[in-house]
Amino acid sequence: RLAEQEQEINNLIQRKTAVDVENAHLKNEFSNLNQKFRDKSQELKDTEECAQKNEEQNRLVIKNLEEENKGLNTCCADLLNDLEKLRKQEAQWKTEKSGNDARIKNLESDLAEAREQMKELHSICSNLSSQVAVKQEELSQKDCDVIRAKKELQELQNLYRQNIEQTAQQAELIKQLQALNTD
Repeated sequence: RLAEQEQEINNLIQRKTAVDVENAHLKNEFSNLNQKFRDKSQELKDTEECAQKNEEQNRLVIKNLEEENKGLNTCCADLLNDLEKLRKQEAQWKTEKSGNDARIKNLESDLAEAREQMKELHSICSNLSSQVAVKQEELSQKDCDVIRAKKELQELQNLYRQNIEQTAQQAELIKQLQALNTD
């Protein structure tokens, strides 16, 4: 019976030693886990602080983006207004261009007509120039005829004057002869 008790005591001592070892191991593990918990708690705290900072930064970024978005919306509205104005202006320019194109066509038509008239007038002018040349030739001939006629008239006038002088002399002679005859 004593041997059994000793055996039992040995078993209990072994179990106690095993439990002590296990206990020491568990304490060590608990200490490690506790340290990990503290580390994780600190990490969580740091992470929360970082998250809070990030959240504040994000809020600032969002606020800035919202402000920028407002500015961009205003700018966009201005650009849309400008675009609308430009479209109206473009429509007006197209209308004006259409009118100008019609005017240009009319002017081109008038120009073609004027060129035709110019050709006709040039032809008429050429004909008239030819006629003028002929008339000038005729006129030149007539001038020569007039000069010849003037010379002939001058000669006739000279002859007439001489004839009158001779007639006067003859009348004088006749008077003298009559006077002599009477005497």
